Amino acid sequence: MPQHTHVATALSSERRLPGANKQEELKCHLSSSASGHLLREKEGEERGWRRKRKIVFHTVQAGGAGGAGGAAEDKKKKRRRWTSEGRGGRGGRGARAPLNLVTPARTCFGRQESGVILHRQLPMWQEALWTRGRYLLEKSDGGEAGEGPEGLGDGCPGFQGEVCVEGEKPQDWLYESYYRMSQQHPLIVFLLLIVMGTCLALLAVFFASGLKTEDHLTFLITVPAALFLFLSIFILVCIESVFKRMLRLFSILIWACLVTMGYLFMFSGGILSPWDQVSFFLFIVFVVYTMLPFSMRGAIIASGITCLSHTVTLSICLANTVPALEPLVWQILANVIIFTCGNLAGAYHKHLMDLALKQTYQDTCNCIKSPIKLEFEKHQQERLLLSLLPAHIARVMKDEIIQRLQGPNFGRTESTNNFHNLYVQRHTNVSILYADIVGFTRLASDCSPGELVHMLNELFGKFDQIAKENECMRIKILGDCYYCVSGLPESLPHHARNCVKMGLDMCEAIKKVRDATGVDINMRVGVHSGNVLCGVIGLRKWQYDVWSHDVTLANHMEAGGVPGRVHISSVTLEHLKGSYKVEPGEGQVRDFYLKEHGVVTYLVINPKTERHSPLLGVRSRPSLEGGKMRASVRMTRYLESWGAAKPFANLHHRDSMTTDNGKINTTDVPMGQYHFQRRERSKSQRRRFEEELNERMIRTIDGINSQKQWLKSEDIQRISLFFHNKALEKEYRSTTLPAFKYYVTCACLIFCCIFIVQVLVLPKTAVLGISFGLAFLLLALILLLCFAGHILQGRKGSLCSLTWFPTSSRVIVTNNPWLRLVLTMTTTALILVMAVFNMFFVEDPGGSLEDVLTTAPSEVLTTTPPALQIITELANRSNDSLLDYQEQDTGENKFYLPYFIYCCILGLVSCSVFLRINYELKMVVMLVAVVIYNIIILQTHSSLLDGFSKALYPTNELERPGVLKDLKTMGSVSLFIFFITLLVLARQNEYYCRLDFLWRDKFKRECEEIETMENLNRVLLENVLPAHVAEHFLGRNWKNEDLYHQSYESVCMMFASIPDFKEFYTESDVNKEGLECLRLLNEIIADFDELLSKPKFSGVEKIKTIGSTYMAATGLNVTPGPECAQEHDRQYMHIGTMVEFAFALVGKLDVINKHSFNDFRLRIGINHGPVIAGVIGAQKPQYDIWGNSVNVASRMETTGVLGKIQVTEETSLILSTLGYMCSCRGIINVKGKGELKTFFVHTEMTRSLSQGTVMP
Repeated sequence: MPQHTHVATALSSERRLPGANKQEELKCHLSSSASGHLLREKEGEERGWRRKRKIVFHTVQAGGAGGAGGAAEDKKKKRRRWTSEGRGGRGGRGARAPLNLVTPARTCFGRQESGVILHRQLPMWQEALWTRGRYLLEKSDGGEAGEGPEGLGDGCPGFQGEVCVEGEKPQDWLYESYYRMSQQHPLIVFLLLIVMGTCLALLAVFFASGLKTEDHLTFLITVPAALFLFLSIFILVCIESVFKRMLRLFSILIWACLVTMGYLFMFSGGILSPWDQVSFFLFIVFVVYTMLPFSMRGAIIASGITCLSHTVTLSICLANTVPALEPLVWQILANVIIFTCGNLAGAYHKHLMDLALKQTYQDTCNCIKSPIKLEFEKHQQERLLLSLLPAHIARVMKDEIIQRLQGPNFGRTESTNNFHNLYVQRHTNVSILYADIVGFTRLASDCSPGELVHMLNELFGKFDQIAKENECMRIKILGDCYYCVSGLPESLPHHARNCVKMGLDMCEAIKKVRDATGVDINMRVGVHSGNVLCGVIGLRKWQYDVWSHDVTLANHMEAGGVPGRVHISSVTLEHLKGSYKVEPGEGQVRDFYLKEHGVVTYLVINPKTERHSPLLGVRSRPSLEGGKMRASVRMTRYLESWGAAKPFANLHHRDSMTTDNGKINTTDVPMGQYHFQRRERSKSQRRRFEEELNERMIRTIDGINSQKQWLKSEDIQRISLFFHNKALEKEYRSTTLPAFKYYVTCACLIFCCIFIVQVLVLPKTAVLGISFGLAFLLLALILLLCFAGHILQGRKGSLCSLTWFPTSSRVIVTNNPWLRLVLTMTTTALILVMAVFNMFFVEDPGGSLEDVLTTAPSEVLTTTPPALQIITELANRSNDSLLDYQEQDTGENKFYLPYFIYCCILGLVSCSVFLRINYELKMVVMLVAVVIYNIIILQTHSSLLDGFSKALYPTNELERPGVLKDLKTMGSVSLFIFFITLLVLARQNEYYCRLDFLWRDKFKRECEEIETMENLNRVLLENVLPAHVAEHFLGRNWKNEDLYHQSYESVCMMFASIPDFKEFYTESDVNKEGLECLRLLNEIIADFDELLSKPKFSGVEKIKTIGSTYMAATGLNVTPGPECAQEHDRQYMHIGTMVEFAFALVGKLDVINKHSFNDFRLRIGINHGPVIAGVIGAQKPQYDIWGNSVNVASRMETTGVLGKIQVTEETSLILSTLGYMCSCRGIINVKGKGELKTFFVHTEMTRSLSQGTVMP
């Protein structure tokens, strides 16, 4: 079985170079010719990097530019300087420097443009192309962008095309594209359909009413022309590429066309009145906010122009012809209130919809980002697991870990197997190589901890690369011993040749080190061919290992070998088939095991020996620097040129910037260049992550269209928008709604506007005051219920008696969907009813409007427009007598009738302000309201409206009014227009609310999966490393340029072996060629590992298993450094913990013996002292400890006695103070240490101290 040799490091004589000496040595090294070459090469690469950036920028700028005249201009403008933190040449992280940006000119549609051009001014495909070019440029030239907000372009999520200048907030062009395609495009399409449908409806009504064509030519020209114009725009809008490029033009054009239509409607088809086309202009105002792609500022300006122009136009046209201005003023004020209400409702709707859409966009980004992160976590987990275990074993073990993380009963049936799972397979026809670095123990005694870990990592990293090149798999590192196998996991016909070639390459590599540094080290290699059992045993600290008699023989082939030569067995020689020349090895002379088993051995003759180049001596540095640097320093500096990757160097990276075997180019590189290459490999991962996120977002945006929400979906029904999943539907309806109080507030503001309008135009009756007073009271109670919690929160002391209110308002209203529905229904029903309520109490006791006209003076009728004749006569009558006016105002002031219709429209708008209330409820409420309003207009109060029209257009004196001037027709059409518009907005809002809920639900589930993957990664990492070391590598502040190493002053090591297992292990058909023997060993090691889960053994760290030997340590999880002033017993308490753990191992083995009918006994050795801990190996990272104390602990086990715990004299003294009884064994001879006095620890303890001091 493998021998567990460890590097002896004399920490007591550890020497560290002062900083000045290190600087002097570095200066001496950089003055060498190789370093000079490095500096020149680095400067050349910097210049090449700049030239490449210039060339690419010039290519981007020149594309599409025509004419040679712009070449000189391009040459001037193509310079771009980047000076920001994280990008000062190659990405140093200094203090933040201001960004000096000279923006190059870019071309747009074949036309050269200069100055700063933001991405929102370019088409989306050009934005994506520019972004992609920037990314490919970064990827090609290898420059390092600073990470985080300091890096170029970083800190601007989703926006890669512009440079983030400090203090400037960049435009998120991805969000604009998302907003454009998900919200603006479908709404413009629906708006155009509504307008075209209105035009068709007006034409149908016109022809159905039998009006004369020659009397209404303006109408017949205006409406079809508008229909044709909007149809043309509709066709262009449906072409998404045109829509994206001409979005602003379309929005302005549609708005201008609508306003123009409104004025044509006003001045055609009849007389001009103060209430003319108010509903149509209110429609324009509302759609400017809700359906046209204006910004909030643009919408305010456009709607302001719309309202102001209507008001000013009517005021100017009517003011000069009205003898009494008072009635006109009240109507104009009513119009202003209606427009103000439309502006407030539209701005409110736009603001909340923008917030909701931004949230949906953020959730969309999260849902797109989470699969990327999940993919990253899975890739990281796969990479980490495959760095520990072969793929065929890793898959099975990963599934078991995931099941364990997801719960004990997740997706599995109750197992009837009482044994732990065994992940071991048998492989035949493989070759095993063992290699030991001769002289390294002496060299390590002169190393600092950092130098020792660096040397081991570089050496074994080089060996890993050689193994990769020769199709060998590294199995394990034992101190300075390295062994690997060829023919795993797939059989190879030339496995023996691969191992021999690898051994020769290893000897050649060590020879180069020896020649270059003058350090006396060499390589001793042994190779044997045969069969192996390979896999993982135990539950903790998995390490892929091999077992068999052939493995033991290969280990002894190395022990009986010759430094600098490859020692092979006769079996391996047969597999070589004459590929190499050999000579007798005489291994029996140097190793008793080989002699005992009669193994014939050979030494391979290196084919390169005769072609040895004398030029290798040129690289020898002892002649130049040998007197200035220690051997360990020379070794460390030379080995750095090999460029071995660091353990877990790619743990936080999506893309490995190294080669397949985890290394960069490992040809002889001048020292120092590796550091430059390391910086090249550490490019900003965040930039690549954002690039991938942007690309997926672009694909998502491209997949969005106006018809998508109407197509069949796996999650949402097309018509009702219900979720197919009933549980999801129930969860959506029960979500909290903190903004509900603002919905009620906005509805109350609309109610106030309705009240003001009716007060301005209606007769002042008692019914008007009482009805609105009661309605105000009820709405005030609803508002108080919604806001009481917030009021009481600010006045806790003064409103102690109403402590039940916060629960009602902040919990019940917010969290109770049924209560929200009741309050919504109450509020909207109240507003809708009050819009027409007073219309039922208007009577006509004192004559009709026709009487007013017939009694008016003839000069008024002949010189005044018909509409103003009414107003003038009403004004004249009011001047005659206030009493007469009060007696007949209900019959005479019928100009209030259009304003009832406008109040009905405002009532419908109040339904739409409840954005997150169920879409089907709002649809039903608005539909019922529109039907009832039309019944009132067309049936119950039809005579009143007919009388109003007849009064304006007497049959004998005035022509018949057109469709646009007929109050009944336009009132009904206006109601249906607003109903359809509000219904589309409600459905659009409902769809994206549900879509946002789906994104959130998906994001939640993916976050749980990501958390499982992260936990899996942590479990895997902690299965390789102690928890505190795993935190170091998982930490955000860890840099992959650093190797982990740590010195400890007092660590207790234990080696516990089962020597009887060697005799127990046999290979026969009965035990499946040794597989059943390993199953028992797996049970033993697994039971030992289970002890580590006990709280009292939380300080015990398993290091590894070596064959049937179990290695553990305590004292590694404490913070190293000067010992704190504490009690002597507490300072060495971890030594007592280790002894207790050894006792527990003995007890566990006794239980196993009873069940397996065996008589295994442990041989345990314990020692304490200073050690070095570190992680080495990029291919299979391995945590280990080194030091003289570790070697002594190993010798305590190998020289021990079955059933005994052997300790050194120093350790026995500590144990005696802790209450353990030790008996002196005597002085024994220990290999490499001379004669040592050792002690046995008794299993019976005499606790002179309290129980609390014995155990932690």
